[in-house]
Amino acid sequence: MQSNLIIESITRHISLSENEQQHFLSLLQHKIYKRKQLALQDGQVFKYSTFVIQGCLRGYTIDHDGNEHVLNFAPAGWWIADMYSLLTQKPGILNIAALEDTEVLQLSKSDQEKLYYQIPQFERFFRIITENSLVAYQQRVIDNMSITAMERYHNFCKRYPTLIHYLPKKQIASYIGVTPEFFSRMQHKILLKSVK
Repeated sequence: MQSNLIIESITRHISLSENEQQHFLSLLQHKIYKRKQLALQDGQVFKYSTFVIQGCLRGYTIDHDGNEHVLNFAPAGWWIADMYSLLTQKPGILNIAALEDTEVLQLSKSDQEKLYYQIPQFERFFRIITENSLVAYQQRVIDNMSITAMERYHNFCKRYPTLIHYLPKKQIASYIGVTPEFFSRMQHKILLKSVK
């Protein structure tokens, strides 16, 4: 059942009664994004915390030359948002798009704020996932400045083990900050090492 996955995600961090779980579930909006459909386009205000039930979303920006830069992926069981836009309610710079048909549950910013008063444990839950997100972004920035592309690829594999063989190579290359051509050469070297 679609609600089980989100409840499992939450109860890893906080305890909820059956009534609290049901109240939380009643606030969620179910949505399906078709492959390549945007859940958010840069310049829009992001109004939802989004939890992926099935499929995968990716967050990315587009530079002045039209190149995409992937910031993160959200496979099933992950949350995704444009944190800047969600917290400030100002237009964001992130695009969030479905890599395949993707089923999500969304909690509006206004319902999330109400939830903090109705069930205070949720403030702790969202603080934890926001802190985890901040730590991951900081580590990514440091990695991009200080370690090799091969090491960044290994970190990607640890962070997203379910996506390694599933994502287009172009998306992985963008995430680790290399061209698709460089990434192909790198994968060829990895393959050669594995057969030796």
